[in-house]
Amino acid sequence: MKFNKRLLVVWLILASLTLAYLWIDHSAGVSPRSSAIVTSSVVVIALIKVRIIFREFMEVRNAPVALCRLTDAWVIVMAAALLGCYFVGAAA
Repeated sequence: MKFNKRLLVVWLILASLTLAYLWIDHSAGVSPRSSAIVTSSVVVIALIKVRIIFREFMEVRNAPVALCRLTDAWVIVMAAALLGCYFVGAAA
């Protein structure tokens, strides 16, 4: 079995981001302002994790440039859609 140090580091980063989410969720208050901060933080952390998974575990890192740009665009569109829906819904 070959040991891949890069994937171990990536896995540790993903685990750290998950722990950061748990810390944010656990330490958040109940005010509407903290709810917006928590929600925004969770969405950003999730999308960072998605981008890392795209690059490292789905081998997009070595893919043609067009696919790299397409996956990056997908992450940006999802961020805009998720955060947009949340803030539009919160304002209504």
